[in-house]
Amino acid sequence: MWKFEHTVTTTANAETIWNLYSDISTWVEWDKGIVHASLEGAFVAGTRGLLQPEGQDRLRFELKEVNPLHSFSDVTDMPDAGIQVHFTHHIVETAEGTSVTHKVMITGQNAEDLGPKIGAGMAKGIPHTIEGLVALALERERQHAV
Repeated sequence: MWKFEHTVTTTANAETIWNLYSDISTWVEWDKGIVHASLEGAFVAGTRGLLQPEGQDRLRFELKEVNPLHSFSDVTDMPDAGIQVHFTHHIVETAEGTSVTHKVMITGQNAEDLGPKIGAGMAKGIPHTIEGLVALALERERQHAV
């Protein structure tokens, strides 16, 4: 197994961040590492979708848990590679602001070998992804305040 986690605290509201998570059409705006994201239904557990990382083929994923305003997780099964990529996204309101955490875990028979190789790019990109999410959330809040 391989895993990585990164947290950012922001003044953006949890609801604004959740709205960006649950509107998958915004994912390409705040995650510059993906060029396509779509769902085959509502943003609820069990819904499947497609995600295309930059420079790669589209990958199928499934929403595993969805707890509105708090968290969601998804998994991408890559049977040809012998791995599964699990993402978890958490929003926690604290005294300092809204804490946003993205965690990725790679499991499966080839995780020990492929995890560090595939995960290195993810670990490099996740901090930028969260910063993009937070920046877009703050921008949306400023637009609605005017």
